[in-house]
Amino acid sequence: MNAGETSAPAGPGAATPAARVRVALLTGLGFVAAIVLFVLMMLTTVDVIGRYVLNRPLPGAFEITEMALAALIYCGLPLVSQRREHIVIDTFDHFMSRTVRRACDMTAEVLCSATLFGLAWLVFRRASRVLSYGDTTTVLRLPLAPVAYLMAGMLLATAVIHLALILVPHGEDDGKSIV
Repeated sequence: MNAGETSAPAGPGAATPAARVRVALLTGLGFVAAIVLFVLMMLTTVDVIGRYVLNRPLPGAFEITEMALAALIYCGLPLVSQRREHIVIDTFDHFMSRTVRRACDMTAEVLCSATLFGLAWLVFRRASRVLSYGDTTTVLRLPLAPVAYLMAGMLLATAVIHLALILVPHGEDDGKSIV
């Protein structure tokens, strides 16, 4: 490699800044989901051992588990949507032309996006109320607002992903269907 050359690809196959940001965000969400899942596993292990072996359950384990599960589910939602790994029933797809299937896919993405934008707005409003009331968990007194805002943010991110997927056609047989 000569001086001044970089190892980044050039030309039509080069990743755009937007694509790099998208990959970084999705990788980050996957990493967060993996860490949360690992923490849940360790928390459950410690709680079960404490409860049944030492007769001393871990205080607040249920509250932490609830919050971690909410984070896991809502961080996973954009990942599942971006990969189009939701459950799909394609019973009638074989009877439709490619154009009709594409129209159905686009309609589904628009409906999903609109629904998710609405849910994000409702959850954001709820998160604001939770913050203003200062709601906390019962035992550990952990604030609930950050989890509520995380849920709203992930719903918003998922809505944006569905908007972007309107422009991306499905492959002929992308292997994503279960029927």
